[in-house]
Amino acid sequence: MHLAQLNIAVAKYPLDDPRIADFMNNLGRVNALARTMPGYVWMHKDDSGHAMNIPTPWPDTVANMSVWETPEHLEHFVWNTVHKRFYNRKHEWFSAMKSHHFVMWWVEEGHQPSLQEAKERLDHLDAHGNTDHAFDWAHLPHVKLWQSQRCG
Repeated sequence: MHLAQLNIAVAKYPLDDPRIADFMNNLGRVNALARTMPGYVWMHKDDSGHAMNIPTPWPDTVANMSVWETPEHLEHFVWNTVHKRFYNRKHEWFSAMKSHHFVMWWVEEGHQPSLQEAKERLDHLDAHGNTDHAFDWAHLPHVKLWQSQRCG
């Protein structure tokens, strides 16, 4: 089994607004790095190399979805690369959400999840909390970097 992840966000500004330019101008660099990382399998993207312009099932949101061989591979990319610098600045570009904005779930090797599948997993996490069907970092006791390295 591989690990799928979805992260959604509501941008504070239009994606072509100068106030979000630092995020948008580095998105290709961060995604290109992800594709070179050990354990990377697949990323939901269009011809631009990212998914910021792909409509999502959530109103006014952008989505990032990828598949990794293991949680440890995803954890390393998120917390031990340049990705962390941009994650720590998310409050500059994205509004806080009242519901979950991040979910993980297991997929068969070779499976590329759809946004509708990801929506069902995120809705399940909102309704039931962490289960084997949909979960966040806290459901994976062997990965702990999220506790010590995430922003406040």
